[in-house]
Amino acid sequence: MTSFLKRTATRLWSRKVEMGLGVRVTAAAFAALALAITLHLRLPLWAVLTAIIVTQMSVGRSLKVTREYLIGTIGGAIYGGAIAILIPHHGESALLAVLVLAVAPLAFLAAINPSLNVATVTAIIVLLLPTMGQMSPLESAIDRILEVTVGAVTGLLVSFLVLPSRAYGQIRVNAARVLNLLADALQELLAGLTRGRDNDTLHALQDGIGHAISDLNAIGAEAERERSARLSHGPDTGPLLRTVLRLRHDVVMIGRATVTPLPVNLQSRLAQPLARLSEAMTSYLKASAEALRLDAGAPAFLPVQTALEAYAAEVAAMRREGLTRGLPGDMTERFFALGFSLEQMRQNLGDLERRVSEWTDRSASSSKKAEGAAGTG
Repeated sequence: MTSFLKRTATRLWSRKVEMGLGVRVTAAAFAALALAITLHLRLPLWAVLTAIIVTQMSVGRSLKVTREYLIGTIGGAIYGGAIAILIPHHGESALLAVLVLAVAPLAFLAAINPSLNVATVTAIIVLLLPTMGQMSPLESAIDRILEVTVGAVTGLLVSFLVLPSRAYGQIRVNAARVLNLLADALQELLAGLTRGRDNDTLHALQDGIGHAISDLNAIGAEAERERSARLSHGPDTGPLLRTVLRLRHDVVMIGRATVTPLPVNLQSRLAQPLARLSEAMTSYLKASAEALRLDAGAPAFLPVQTALEAYAAEVAAMRREGLTRGLPGDMTERFFALGFSLEQMRQNLGDLERRVSEWTDRSASSSKKAEGAAGTG
């Protein structure tokens, strides 16, 4: 029973960001409805829906959605209201013609800039709602702007005040996820040099890496948005994202160099150096991921350096013995491309060490201590 409760608590804690979003969305919907009723808005529904829409996973994303939603709503309300006021549309045929005139330009703009999708919806509401009740197009436009503004402001305030989730906190988790997937892919690719590839596993890893990179780029943009608005403080996200992308490129290049297993005579010499190098690099990637996730210090880089030097020394010995001379041209090209790609990855793993140090508290506290010591001296 105790172990079950611990596992449940661990799973819930691993989903704390999602649980926080659920609490914020609920609070935003409740607050928007209460405020809309207090202000006697005509349709509180739109305030509630807007509050739910703008309450996002992070403060940075909430800022982006709020800005886009307000711009789209105000623009759509003004355009739809102007069409409804300036162009008479008594009768079904005239209403259909005006509807086309209202929707077509906004739909074209939304196709160019998807953030303006709400403008089309708002224009339709402003145009059609007066036909269902006793209100003018101007009143309909003003009501819609007020309702959406109340919902947007409420959702944004809740995002700031209720269990706020900063993109800066999420970016480390997302980067750690990418690093773990890259470690698994690298391990599978290097193992394939001696036993052949498991293509199904590699395809699944490639898909996972692609989705994780996409999520990381999105959360990085949100973190920079928070940083620009002075809502978060921390290092620039660019260097970390670029380092992760370079490591992904290294894995891709290693994949191109390992499409077939090594010849048997090379396997007998390189199996152990490759296994040690794979262990060192994958362990370093996973340890760096753990450091980012737990806000710990960067792992030791020396094992990677030592393992690559041992692999390079064995390759050099094989070349002196002439073991690589009889290889087919394409095999020779891939063999030496592998060595180049591994060296590039070593350099980028060294860069990752610096990036992890920038993003962990331990490095920050060390810097403060060093500054204090310098000041005392």
